[in-house]
Amino acid sequence: MTQPAAAARNSPRQRRSATRRFLVGLARALGGAVIFSLPLFMTMEMWQLGFTTDPLRIALLVAVMIPVLVGLSHYCGFEPTFEWQDDVVDAFVAYAVAFVAAAVVLALFGELRPGMPWAEIAGKLSLQAVAGSVGALLAEGQLGIKDEQVESELENCSYHGELFLMLVGALFLALNVAPTEEMILIAYKMSAAQGLALAALSLLLMHAFVYAVEFRGQATAPEGTPRWSLFLRYTAPGYAIALIASLYLLWTFGRVDSTGREQVAMATVVLAFPASVGAAAARLMI
Repeated sequence: MTQPAAAARNSPRQRRSATRRFLVGLARALGGAVIFSLPLFMTMEMWQLGFTTDPLRIALLVAVMIPVLVGLSHYCGFEPTFEWQDDVVDAFVAYAVAFVAAAVVLALFGELRPGMPWAEIAGKLSLQAVAGSVGALLAEGQLGIKDEQVESELENCSYHGELFLMLVGALFLALNVAPTEEMILIAYKMSAAQGLALAALSLLLMHAFVYAVEFRGQATAPEGTPRWSLFLRYTAPGYAIALIASLYLLWTFGRVDSTGREQVAMATVVLAFPASVGAAAARLMI
């Protein structure tokens, strides 16, 4: 690159423009963190789990989510990124924004009070910020104008990239209901036959959501590709991802501790129902 071109790129005007884009993206990220986390901000179980959940499990959840956020930033960060280091920075910024949003909202709700143990405060905020950080990165796709680079990345997404997006969608939607007692209550009331029927319905919805219903961003199957091939390559692995994500979240929140295998399996199938819808709808959220 010639010196004049480099100077033009680093001109004060361009630096101001870049700063403005970052600040606008940051504002969208804050809005996304609040909007996408509202159900959890107002869920009593999340307040309780913040100080009853094993701190090591919360720390592990945060550690697992950081690589997910890095990958998500690659596809729809709140500012254009060109190297993986930028995606890492975006991931930590998104988590920090969600952490601040959680602190403000929970303080207004009276869930953070003077004299409260620091361990309880850290647990509540760390847990709430997990879902908020995903919302912060998704905000660009939902509240902003998609960048051409983002559109290109999504259009040329590899097979493994598609599976990763399914994981993001599964985690994001499952996080909104996994902490609630209803997941265990529903699993307790269901019979084995109803559990199998729910699993079949989840698979059917996943397959129809992406390949049969005309939604923006749906995957386009190559001409002549048989339906069973799409099912085996995308729907079945996507549902497996939803099951694994659901079981992990239930374990993190202590919902499967001292529970029989049958009830664990049933609770996983129940949570995998919204998780599978999230996996199938991942492209629509990004």
